[in-house]
Amino acid sequence: MHKIAACPNCGGSKIYLNRTGVSGGGYAANYLPGLGRLFKYARLYPAVCEDCGLVRFFCDKEARSKLKNAPQWDKQ
Repeated sequence: MHKIAACPNCGGSKIYLNRTGVSGGGYAANYLPGLGRLFKYARLYPAVCEDCGLVRFFCDKEARSKLKNAPQWDKQ
């Protein structure tokens, strides 16, 4: 993952990124359907602003590369 930009909510620069990522599975929802691999959900990487608490989620390059061909996702 690359450096995360300043918080869009408060402009804060103290952003913390979870580098291990989180994913669904088991009883949890699959938050990025169609972007993972067989038996492995794509991972989300949460980023939290220390100043205001805004949480943003990012997905990795491999998951983003599948967006165009995944029927579950529509380009807006």
